[in-house]
Amino acid sequence: MKLLKFSFIAILLMFCASADLFAQDFVYTPINPSFGGNPMNYNWMITSANQQNKIEKSANSSMGKDPLDDFTNNLNRQILSQLSGRLVNNMFGSNGNVETGVYNLGSYRINLKEDGSGVTVNILDKGNGNNTNVFIPRY
Repeated sequence: MKLLKFSFIAILLMFCASADLFAQDFVYTPINPSFGGNPMNYNWMITSANQQNKIEKSANSSMGKDPLDDFTNNLNRQILSQLSGRLVNNMFGSNGNVETGVYNLGSYRINLKEDGSGVTVNILDKGNGNNTNVFIPRY
């Protein structure tokens, strides 16, 4: 029994001692050439970054924008905001009456129609032809 126990411990020690023989050092090599990586990776990295870039530079760039266009767009936004505020106040306020009709605000044509079920707001952008319909139900 002692011989079996001794041989088991000896075999176990041989396996533990030989584990160091198969180990190797881990060496990190960066991919980015800016941090010491292979310079041949540059084209792959720049192509990958350009494909993942979802921001269109021409559409979102503030460079080259006309200040008068910005002013006009800002003014249109403020008028539409005030109109929508008044519409909601009239719709859900004390009197509940909405003045129907067609309103021309800058490059927008707004058509308000009221019936028993609610108010339909049709907004037409005359500049590009986009049309938006919003229905506000009456409760």
